[in-house]
This record gives sequence, C-alpha cells and structure tokens, in this order.
Amino acid sequence: MLPAQYLQSAPRMRSATLMVAALSAALLLAGCQNKAGISGGDQLTTGSIGSSGEDVSFKKTEELAQAWKKKRGDAATGLAYAASLQRLGQQPQAMQVLQEVAAANPSNAQVQARIGKALLASGDANGAAAALERATTADPKDWQALSALGSAYDQMSRHSEAREKYQQALAVKPDAIPVRNNYAMSYALQGKLPEAEKMLRELMNATGANAPRVRQNLALVVGLQGRFDEARKIASEDLPPNEVEANLAYLQQMLSQPNTWKQLQEGQG
Repeated sequence: MLPAQYLQSAPRMRSATLMVAALSAALLLAGCQNKAGISGGDQLTTGSIGSSGEDVSFKKTEELAQAWKKKRGDAATGLAYAASLQRLGQQPQAMQVLQEVAAANPSNAQVQARIGKALLASGDANGAAAALERATTADPKDWQALSALGSAYDQMSRHSEAREKYQQALAVKPDAIPVRNNYAMSYALQGKLPEAEKMLRELMNATGANAPRVRQNLALVVGLQGRFDEARKIASEDLPPNEVEANLAYLQQMLSQPNTWKQLQEGQG
C-alpha cells in the first residue's frame, strides 16, 4: 500500500503531508513505470546492453556523446544520448541533455513529452506540466502524455483539470489501466474516497489479477476509510504479512490525527 520511503519518514511528517505523499505515489505514469523513465521505452532511444555489459554501454554512450557534440539540439540524437546516460545511472547529465533538447525543440511533441515525464518522475510537477502542455498541444492524441499531464495537475492540487486530461486520454485509449487508476486516485487526493473506491473496484473487475498495483491502491483507499480488516485482506494478495501490518499501522496513525482530511482537502498538508 504505502511505499517504504514514506513509511520510514512517517514519524517526521505531518499526517496530512504523509497521506498526500502516499496518494501521489499511487499515481501511475503511463509509459514510464520503470527505470527507463527518461527513455520512455520507444524505439528511438531503446538499446540493450550486450553480453560484455558495461563496456558495450560505455562505448555506445561515448559514440552518442560525439554525435551530440556535432548535432547539438538534434532531437533524435539528444534523446538517444539522454537514454544511454540514464542507463548508466548518470541522471543529472541525462536531464541536462533532455533540457537542452527540449529548449531546441519546443514544438516537438515527442521531445516535450519525454522531458515532461522525466521532470514528473523527479518531482517537478510544475516543470512537467509546462512541458506536457506543449506536448499535448502538439499531439492531442498522445494518451500517455495526457495521463502524465493529469498526474502533474493532481500533484499541483488542480484535480478538476487533472480529471479532464484523464477523460481525454481515455477517449483515445479506453482500456488504459494507468489512466483509469489515476482517475480514481485523483478523487482520493481530494478526500473523495467512496468515488475512488468505486472506480478502483470497477477497474479490478475489468483487469482481474493482472493489476497488483491497482489492487494495492484499492487497499490503501479502503484502509483510509477505516475498514482495516478489509484492507488487510486485499493487500495480503500481493504483500507479505509484515509489510501489510506495517502499512495498516501507519494508516491508523495518520487517521488518528485531528483534521487530517480537512488539511488534505484544503491543501495544507
């Protein structure tokens, strides 16, 4: 239910702040749910590390670095170079290249979507929103960028606008699990837990056992309504007992604090 980093920091954080963090973490970034966040998983920037491991990766990165020096600002070269840097764990350098590519290609939908998702993953919701707005203006049918923009708006407490973006994304891709999940969690971020629960249950009915992340979000929303036994049963399908109990203990701690939901709804967390 709650990511470990939030559990560890819980004693130092106000309850409403922790709840916002937990709910925000429950948003899914379509097309960017793993370590290849900067590359985004498209054909332009993907590439495998061969049997010799890091040597191949370093060699390829050096080749791309030389190409980038000759063609600074070129979208294809810059995105490939940033992705290669990211695979080596060079996150700041990768972001620097992405920012340069984005500045040189303000109307390139793919570039703006890529930098927007990277900024969102790094916690810069405002910067992400600006880039993703440019991306979705250039390509209104990019459902992943629309969903990411909705996530950025949700993290900025612009929930009504966020849900408009989720609706637009679903008009393009009606069966997109990350979008439907985010739509539900947008209600949870506003403290509208019954609405969130209803949408998550509908999503679980549609996806069955293939959506553990969605199931854990459902457990979180149920637990936040004080139904701990039910939340325990849901969460136990995917998590070990000690983790389930730790999550539930922190939920109970948060909910025991006065005015937690009032603070959340007023954006004071």
